[in-house]
Amino acid sequence: MQLEVLLSDDCAKCVQHQSGQCQLDTQGKFYCAKNKRSAQKLELGIALPLFSIIGLLLILWRCKAKRGIVLSSNPEPESCSVYFGVPVFSYKDLQVATKYFDPSRVLGDGGFGTVYYGKLKDGREVAIKHLYEHNSRRLEQFMNEVKILTRLRHVNLVSLYGCTSYHSHELLLVYEYIPNGTLASLLHHGSSRSSFLPWPIRIKVAIETATALAYLHASDIIHRDVKTNNILLDNSFCVKVADFGMSRLFPNDVTHVSTAPQGTPGYLDPEYHQFYQLTSKSDVYSFGVVLIELISSKPAVDMSRHKDEISLANLAINKIRKGAIGELVDPFLGFESDSGIRREIVMVAELAFQCLQRDRELRPSMEEVLEALRRTEIGKEEAEISHGDVLSADDDEEEMKVLNGMKATPSPKAVTDKWDSESSITPNISSQSTNQSNVDVRISSLNLEKMK
Repeated sequence: MQLEVLLSDDCAKCVQHQSGQCQLDTQGKFYCAKNKRSAQKLELGIALPLFSIIGLLLILWRCKAKRGIVLSSNPEPESCSVYFGVPVFSYKDLQVATKYFDPSRVLGDGGFGTVYYGKLKDGREVAIKHLYEHNSRRLEQFMNEVKILTRLRHVNLVSLYGCTSYHSHELLLVYEYIPNGTLASLLHHGSSRSSFLPWPIRIKVAIETATALAYLHASDIIHRDVKTNNILLDNSFCVKVADFGMSRLFPNDVTHVSTAPQGTPGYLDPEYHQFYQLTSKSDVYSFGVVLIELISSKPAVDMSRHKDEISLANLAINKIRKGAIGELVDPFLGFESDSGIRREIVMVAELAFQCLQRDRELRPSMEEVLEALRRTEIGKEEAEISHGDVLSADDDEEEMKVLNGMKATPSPKAVTDKWDSESSITPNISSQSTNQSNVDVRISSLNLEKMK
């Protein structure tokens, strides 16, 4: 049963608008009795929540400002808020640092933005990446790079100095400035540029790059865009690996992550491209291409080459299988004239051959690659100590120990020997170059026999 009570218009106005009570006088006539206490309660009931809401909003605003979410008005990066542990710069400050993004200050263009040279108010030289506005994934790339670089600290990884607010319309990342530019620019811009990179510097670059990648993999991170354009060199030719926009945090309890292939043509792991399965071995494949670039000074992709050799990886595999490593090597490096350099280049070429296997299970891990590269330096020291020794012509088994060390399942496409840190080739440096050529041919021949 429902009971409905209808109030008169006067009574309704009394209750709703005058906060009073409907009463009758002694003559039975209606009047609106005012209740001062009720009116005060009503006013307080409205005012207190309103003040509480305003206070709460002020507290939230201040907290957000401290965490770097409301940032664009902060003029000084040193005194402003932080985002994921790095200072947040105002867009205006970075405009001034780059002279309003002067085209003459462009250091390079990438897949996600243009990099400018800049100078901060405190005198620091910086490289500022301005992410493209038309890139629909730029916020994802921006946040990905910030998160990864703030959790990693390594001498061979580029340092992130700060960024703009991720709420800003303009997304910018501020890095330390690396004065010698990219490895690609030093390798591929004519003999006058590549002459700055003799073989000792190139093997140093290979070792330091492998060190950085091994550190990333140990931190469960896959770089996913390893290439010579992302390897920077400072004034001492020390390596700084850069560009983590496509990097992926890799769960340590899984063998691979299914994801659409991303990377640069010429460096992209063919198995990742075919099966959409990303693993740390994808970085290993890309690094194998980098090793061949260091040996040859040739770009990863060159449309002017024969159609079967447009990809440097294919070109290298063909030359190594034929035992023609010398045809792959940059003549500037002294492959024909220096037996020590010849020995190291042969070792690096064979290591690159393993990294470039189509089957990822046959590729070494980055840690194994690093150990193998370090052995080239150990072998060099041993060769200098044993400088008067002559390599026996029939000691093929001993020669092959130089190319050992990678654990791989036997395959007709792979070098399957393990590296042995206890032995190395120690040729007589004063011996004739023809004898050394015979050594290299025997090494390649033995590998070919094993591949058959």
